[in-house]
Amino acid sequence: MAAGLERDVAAVRQFNRFYTRRIGVLEERLLDTPFSLTESRLLYELANRTAPTASELAKDLGLDPGYLSRILRSFEARGLLARTPSELDGRQTHLELTPEGRGAFLPLDLRSREAVAAMLEKLGEAQQRRLIAAMAAIEATLGAPRGKPPYLLRPHRPGDMGWVVSRHGALYTQEYGWNLAFEALVAEIAAAFIKNFDASRERCWIAEIDGEPVGSVFVVKHSDQVAKLRLLLVEPHARGLGIGARLVEECVRFSRQTGYKTLALWTNHVLHAARHIYERAGFRLVQEEKHRMFGPELIGQTWELTL
Repeated sequence: MAAGLERDVAAVRQFNRFYTRRIGVLEERLLDTPFSLTESRLLYELANRTAPTASELAKDLGLDPGYLSRILRSFEARGLLARTPSELDGRQTHLELTPEGRGAFLPLDLRSREAVAAMLEKLGEAQQRRLIAAMAAIEATLGAPRGKPPYLLRPHRPGDMGWVVSRHGALYTQEYGWNLAFEALVAEIAAAFIKNFDASRERCWIAEIDGEPVGSVFVVKHSDQVAKLRLLLVEPHARGLGIGARLVEECVRFSRQTGYKTLALWTNHVLHAARHIYERAGFRLVQEEKHRMFGPELIGQTWELTL
């Protein structure tokens, strides 16, 4: 090995040793949770993919299939993982976190965010920019794929309802000229969701890019048989990434697994992008009525999906 290359190899290994210590991945359990680094990464992938198969995870993460299978069986035994047979290939099963699994992932995700935030807070703004730029340079140099920015779907947490209400009010005024009555309606829905939240039958998903919320959707119990999809929103700069369709897919999947027979929603005719998502997901229009609840004349629409 040439002297220059040997020096560079030593420098890379030194950086690897430093950074693994810095972010705590050498600990037996990551961030004082019951999960190892590999288990934590699998929880992250399961929380942010739509029903992957084990073979997809093994390929994308570079894991030995046998090792992966043992971890997945452990998750299943702990009630964190559910399997659904593939309709296209009987040899494959689709994997998804159970509500208990998502509940286990949430504190891990929060602690990871807090640990990174604590590290960054010790640096000045200029140092933070240099660090992020250096990380991006490493990714680009080593061939990290560049394309659509990755997004995360997570359950709601304190502060999210204020964001949901604020962004609905601002965006629908800006894009459609709706008045404050719409923001008041969103606030009522959000407040009722928090006040009456039933974790076994209701759910909120918040979409994030780089730690910033960019989308939302809710499943709310209407009756033992009927759930309602409410407050679907995607920020303008995050549209075109498939986030809206993914949020609706999560609502449909959760509603089916929970045992609802019908998933219903109410929207308006001017929301063309949302209506297109609902149609592709299999919803059908069942009722229309004109109204002026939010200022301009609108056609309210009720859509339903038989689960």
